Amino acid sequence: MADTLITLSDPRSPASEAYRTLRTNLMQLDPHKPVMAFAISAAANADGKSSAAANLAVTFAQSGHKTILVDGDLRKPSQHTLWGVESGRGLASLFTDDSAMAQPPLTQTKVDNLWLLTAGSTTSSPSDLFGNPRLADIIGVLKARAHYIIFDTPPVLAVSDATVLGGKLDGVLLIVRAGATRRDHTQRAREALERAHVRVLGAALTNAPRENSKY
Repeated sequence: MADTLITLSDPRSPASEAYRTLRTNLMQLDPHKPVMAFAISAAANADGKSSAAANLAVTFAQSGHKTILVDGDLRKPSQHTLWGVESGRGLASLFTDDSAMAQPPLTQTKVDNLWLLTAGSTTSSPSDLFGNPRLADIIGVLKARAHYIIFDTPPVLAVSDATVLGGKLDGVLLIVRAGATRRDHTQRAREALERAHVRVLGAALTNAPRENSKY
């Protein structure tokens, strides 16, 4: 976990500061349409989206805001592994279990103000779940428990999950990995989101070469 969650293992590093800057930019993006619940995705491959979602969630929590990180990648969930917890009951449970809706199975992380909602039991048809009208109720339940909700979702071009979920949130942030993400894939992902009338919050570049300047 230490290598992946740079905001915890090395909070004074340039990468950690970049995540804090990204957090501030998202919080101040549009005062008329504040970003409170959003998805983090990538174009065609994972490209570090899950670790980016986890690190960004840490910075929101460290700023004093109650934050819920949701593993919305029901096909290849990874947040439980990043945080070293059991997947157990999670997001999938909220679609079928009324008791889970009444008391969401949130896991308190080692970070104050940060809770994790794992993916839970995997399903053979995640697209059907995200197309379920109950999704709006699930988002409402989570919003009632935290200031910020961050969803880790599958790549946009791989499946429709991020597009469907993003349409019910305040937008989608794309993760672009330097030296790995193809430019045409990023452009196609943006176009796919815009065609579905999903608000594209922007893109965050990861794995960028470190500058020599101390600032």
